[in-house]
Amino acid sequence: METQLPSGSTPEFAPPAQAVSLTPKAVEMIKHTRQQEGLDETDGMRVAVMGGGCSGFQYALDFDKQPRETDQVLDYDGLRVFVDPVSARYLRGTVIDYVLGMQGAGFKFNNPNAKSTCGCGSSFST
Repeated sequence: METQLPSGSTPEFAPPAQAVSLTPKAVEMIKHTRQQEGLDETDGMRVAVMGGGCSGFQYALDFDKQPRETDQVLDYDGLRVFVDPVSARYLRGTVIDYVLGMQGAGFKFNNPNAKSTCGCGSSFST
């Protein structure tokens, strides 16, 4: 007998949704930064959410040699991206872009889970 799930439900064994997506410009800038810092091409980018910032949570980007055992590992044109399971819950569906504007350049997080963000866009609340 086949079990029917309510609309929008997924079985417990379903793989987690991809935590983040990176635009081609973001990938290009991360690779450029990695090269400028003299890091190995196999080093990945860790994307995380940490407590802090003026809205309660803040985004963190850093390079890491290897993923941790429970990390979600994504690949963008040879760039490995590591996301821990706790951060993945807050980041699910987030698109990371690199933007140039009148107030400078930097990474922009378009997070559908954020209920509010601070003025600089580097912290959020859920």
